Amino acid sequence: MPPVRSGDRFVFDTGVVTATIDADGHVVSLVERATGRDAVAPGAVAAQYTVFRDTPNQWEAWDIDRAYQRNGTVLSATGVEVDGTTLVVTRPFGSSSVTTRYSAVAGQPELHIETEVEWHERQKLLKLAFPLDVRAASASSEIQFGHIDRPTHQNTSWDMARFETSAHRWVHVAEPGFGVAVANDSTYGHDITRSTRADGGTTTLVRESLLRAPTFPDPHADQGHHVFRTVLRVGASVLDAADSGYRLNLPVRSVPGSATVDPLVTVSSPQVFVEAVKLAEDRSGDVVVRLYEAMGGRAADVGVSFGFDVDAVEAVDLLERPLGSGTWEAGEPVVLTLRPFEIVTLRVRRG
Repeated sequence: MPPVRSGDRFVFDTGVVTATIDADGHVVSLVERATGRDAVAPGAVAAQYTVFRDTPNQWEAWDIDRAYQRNGTVLSATGVEVDGTTLVVTRPFGSSSVTTRYSAVAGQPELHIETEVEWHERQKLLKLAFPLDVRAASASSEIQFGHIDRPTHQNTSWDMARFETSAHRWVHVAEPGFGVAVANDSTYGHDITRSTRADGGTTTLVRESLLRAPTFPDPHADQGHHVFRTVLRVGASVLDAADSGYRLNLPVRSVPGSATVDPLVTVSSPQVFVEAVKLAEDRSGDVVVRLYEAMGGRAADVGVSFGFDVDAVEAVDLLERPLGSGTWEAGEPVVLTLRPFEIVTLRVRRG
């Protein structure tokens, strides 16, 4: 859907959220229409790019020292224009340039941000910032088969040491009744902090670390052309964050054909994800299905069904060896109960 010009601003309205972008290419508001809640902190702008000086004391290509925060330059836009359904913002700096493309899909609670960078810097760190109007005591970051919660405060030396943390496809920050997810397709480093505003409110700042430019041991590290994709989703739960992360990293693929294709595997619970469907390693032709509980809570009476004829189903370990418990014969419903973050692997003998 195309953005609509409103004075010197541009507006995306999906029917679920309304995103407003100013003349400098920053997101000044992202409102959930059902509640009227704005995800962007008052007086702040989101999708802001900052280049920091990055000179760690040791291990230049591995470490990020806290001192980088002292020297940052916010990138300004030199051009903002509509290109079809996309809003394009250009930001040249030094020997490099950043091109941002905003887009949105009707009916979705998300703003899509594509960052294309031509990077030719030395000892610099590029971050993309989202100051959010959320009082989050902790942030949830995706790890393999689940997520981990880390505090956003810096009350102890251990907390202060976590000024840069890792996440896979998404991070999620929330207060009771309202959450925001930041999903990505290729970024692992984040810093997530909170601060008190003059109006008494709390801002939770989520920043993605996009690029660095160390000179040792590889003087050409990170140099060249890069594309990053980020999704900002409002009114999001942890499961919504996981949903955005999966859809961004595993988009729907279309192939030519004249018939519909049923899903190979379906589950009855939204908190249980099908992570992998593959053939067994022993080349028997059996199908191996791996599932996990994604919310961090118990999932009871979860039904698993298959889009093909099944002769038998057996629970196996991660190496596809029988566990000696959990066997279902043909026609018998497969029903599971999963512990928080439990991984379950099923071996399915086809009929």
